[in-house]
Amino acid sequence: MNRQINNDFRVSILASGSSGNCTYIETPKRKILVDCGLSGKKIAELMKSINRDLSEVDSILVTHEHRDHVHGLGVLARKYGMDLFANEKTWNAMPDSVGKIKTEQKNIFEMGQVMTFGDLDVVSFGVSHDAVAPQFYTFQYEGKQFVMLTDTGYVSDRLRGLLQNADAYLIESNHDLELLRMGRYPWSLKQRILGDEGHLSNDDGALAVAEMLGDRTKRIYLGHLSRDNNIKQLARETAEGIFRIKDLGVDKEFHVYDTDPGIATELFSV
Repeated sequence: MNRQINNDFRVSILASGSSGNCTYIETPKRKILVDCGLSGKKIAELMKSINRDLSEVDSILVTHEHRDHVHGLGVLARKYGMDLFANEKTWNAMPDSVGKIKTEQKNIFEMGQVMTFGDLDVVSFGVSHDAVAPQFYTFQYEGKQFVMLTDTGYVSDRLRGLLQNADAYLIESNHDLELLRMGRYPWSLKQRILGDEGHLSNDDGALAVAEMLGDRTKRIYLGHLSRDNNIKQLARETAEGIFRIKDLGVDKEFHVYDTDPGIATELFSV
């Protein structure tokens, strides 16, 4: 008897980009957001676009304290009362703009830990970015795995090993190298983006995920695109070109998908 496709583990990347980031993850027992880098009103609209409501969300996981990841965190926490999770250094570095959050809503999720949220196991891992203690997450439900990996200047060998052969990836594809070099940013900002604690380029993101994907991998989402130094089509063509050179079965075994800073992806099954 053929095993049915499991539709219980679902994800929508509500927003991804240099202007704001938020991802929605659900299982039968949990509904979680990762980051709230847009206004509470905008996040509510994005949730409505996938036929979900913020009142159903029970937890928010935070990756780091930068504005494009926490802008709406305080507003949502105060309005809906959900549990919030971040590591201790990130909590201490949270900007004043987040505002007052009740102590009982704050929970510690340290780097390198595994936490269980109902029927969902979540593993945190550190990344190389210019925040105080940035960490991202991989989500595991009944043998399926979704990996989130943006806001990092490079991907270590250890991390490539940890994140092998997931069913779906959100991988950073922040900038095109030539667009960044020729663009209007001051040299100091260009150096920050290009550095080991900056952001992955289109090429570097694709090369990293090329070493991680496996026979289970079906979806790769390109995330955190720069408004000024990237174009969706360019990011996708760069990634797909690298996958074809490596003969990795793009458009056959797996597909590459865009994300957007203001339009949610479909609610897909992992």
